[in-house]
Amino acid sequence: MKMSTYIVKRTAYAVFTLLGLSVLVFTLARVLPGDPALMAAGPRAPEWVVERIRHQLNLDKPLPVQYFLWIKDVLHGDLGYSIFTRRSVTEDVIEFLPASLELVILAAIFEVTGAIILGVLAGRYVNRWVDNLVRLFAYIGISVPSFVWAIILQLVFAWWLGLFPAQGRFSEGITPPKITGFAILDSLITGRFDVLVDALWHMVLPAFALCVGAMAQDARIIRAGMIENANKDYIAMAISRGLPERLIMFKYLFKPSIIPAVTVMGMDIASLLGNAFLVEIVYNWPGFSRYGISVMLNKDLNAIVAVVLVVGIVFAIANIIIDVIVAYLDPRIRLLERGE
Repeated sequence: MKMSTYIVKRTAYAVFTLLGLSVLVFTLARVLPGDPALMAAGPRAPEWVVERIRHQLNLDKPLPVQYFLWIKDVLHGDLGYSIFTRRSVTEDVIEFLPASLELVILAAIFEVTGAIILGVLAGRYVNRWVDNLVRLFAYIGISVPSFVWAIILQLVFAWWLGLFPAQGRFSEGITPPKITGFAILDSLITGRFDVLVDALWHMVLPAFALCVGAMAQDARIIRAGMIENANKDYIAMAISRGLPERLIMFKYLFKPSIIPAVTVMGMDIASLLGNAFLVEIVYNWPGFSRYGISVMLNKDLNAIVAVVLVVGIVFAIANIIIDVIVAYLDPRIRLLERGE
């Protein structure tokens, strides 16, 4: 199977999955206890105000009709009205999502880089002090939640050592340009390198706190793969032929060892967006995950569905990328898809 056909097939699966997710989340958001119209109007609002809001949100119509009207608006880029922020949900997504995506991207870079380095070192020096340190880090990293890492890093590197900012996305006095909403990209477009450095400096601690657990888990998987594949016959043959150790390590040993970790890495990276809310609260980060928790607590129907759909889209994209990378690393995957 050609790679292009493989990608189209996986994309089609993702579209059907997202459609099913939209039906499920839309239904659940409307059958949960509580009246969104009453919450939006307030407990002392007269009945006619509540009924008007209920009519504006289409809550007075049958559930299938509500979904049809909603999906029709979504296809036109309208995610509905937010009773929490009192504006379009689309505007909320455009405002809050870039901050979280930047954080997730930097966390993903930390995660992948750290996991590969630690996993390869541990697999190369099995049962030596390097391996013992990596395993100790892995145990601690997996067992400690990300928000605890956020507090620890904030106390040590922000309050105690003063090396990084403790909160916020920018320092006082910094006025970032607003083009795409992505601080790094906007600062590069406008040549504002002061904003670039300041934004990156604010992202380091929350991004690292967000990825520590995933990095530790991925490092363990890579280490286990390196140890398992080191005993395979083709590695013994490569050694007997006198191939350089570096060539054996990175071409014949590392490539098959990282395949199991790639799938886990992709899912971990996708889940960072949904798991970032506590880290964003600790660092007062104006991100999408923090916004998601706020709208859920206020039973903001349109915003809740939008948040879940955005996270679902991120998972779908990550899943497609994972499948492509794994199929590239192991062509047998594509052959199995074709039935060979």
